[in-house]
Amino acid sequence: MTKRPGKAYFMISVVAQRYNIHPQTLRLYEREGLLKPSRTEGNTRLYSEDDLERLETILALTRDLGVNLAGVEIILNMRGKMEQMQGEVNEFMEYVKRELARGIDDWEQRLGTALVKASPTELVRAVHPDATVSKAGTTKKNREPC
Repeated sequence: MTKRPGKAYFMISVVAQRYNIHPQTLRLYEREGLLKPSRTEGNTRLYSEDDLERLETILALTRDLGVNLAGVEIILNMRGKMEQMQGEVNEFMEYVKRELARGIDDWEQRLGTALVKASPTELVRAVHPDATVSKAGTTKKNREPC
């Protein structure tokens, strides 16, 4: 990872003190793949605001809920997949909205140039509730025996 200009980064000692944990705990979280701090050219770990948010989640899971590190990994992975899926759903919903808007525009344009100014529901013949439709497409009135 590389540092991005304009973002705050914190050294391991500052993070450890801020969250009242030992620096070895942060190194363990990195070894387990739970945290991935960026590094300087001198190989010093630098924790971003995003890393700190993730650390807060890890600490809440381990301290408050008693989840072990394997469980934390599973929860964080599932959370990442859920966020990805939510993004995909949001993209799909935007696509559907665009298509619906385009379809309505097309429909209004076609309706404006139609010979008969009526919506499709007005053109469809209503079928009597007692009628049945035959295989040929014709309707017959149901008659009850007397």
